Amino acid sequence: MLMGIEIAMNLLRPGAKWEITNTEFSRWDDPRPKPSWEEIQDTLNKIKALEDSVNTIWLPEQIEAANKQREELERAMNGDK
Repeated sequence: MLMGIEIAMNLLRPGAKWEITNTEFSRWDDPRPKPSWEEIQDTLNKIKALEDSVNTIWLPEQIEAANKQREELERAMNGDK
């Protein structure tokens, strides 16, 4: 999800310097207003809709790598080791 947030933030506020913890900005270094969590979620939903509309053909090893990365990210987000 972090990569998704980074992509959404780049679309919403290109070049902004920021850090986010859970759904709150812990750092915001940009003269433009921070986007709301709702704006970020809306942008993520639009990105997902685009991804879902593209007929991507993955290789088995790509699917395996993506699943492993997703599992690692979920463990990190849940504080698991």
